[in-house]
Amino acid sequence: MTDTIPAEPIVTLAEAQAFARVETGEEEALLAGLVRSASSLCEAFLGQVVIEREFSETIAASIEWQRLNVFPVRSISGVSIGGRQLAATAFATDIDANGCGWVRLADASAVGTIDVSGTAGMAIGQNGVHEAIRQGVLRLVAHLFAARDGAGGEIPAAVTALWRPFRRVKLA
Repeated sequence: MTDTIPAEPIVTLAEAQAFARVETGEEEALLAGLVRSASSLCEAFLGQVVIEREFSETIAASIEWQRLNVFPVRSISGVSIGGRQLAATAFATDIDANGCGWVRLADASAVGTIDVSGTAGMAIGQNGVHEAIRQGVLRLVAHLFAARDGAGGEIPAAVTALWRPFRRVKLA
């Protein structure tokens, strides 16, 4: 199980207002919520954390290499069992060239689960996000704003076309 802080907004409220042609005022709060929703939907579609943030993931305790589910991993800052931080010599970590995080314990006596913490994300901030991803989020915000009465619940094909090159699909 991976716990991450909710998705960072991939675009600013001002960008979304300009793209959706919404004046400031009463609909600003609605638009801010749609930016957060579109950012979360983007991450779910991509299978990746877009803007860097902290994560905590619980995995099986094992001396075999265990791959983390969060992606792409930028750093692994700690491993703990039952809230007790393990010494650096008690585990090994690796982040491969693809951004997959890996962890294993040095001692086979540990049973149950371990908690791994660190940071993950494609970009450090909004300005580092690829423009196609940002444009997809803006288009989705505008779509959600226009369809706020409940019609047209699917992500538009133009949005998925922008995001598809960055999608990470997990194979079993």
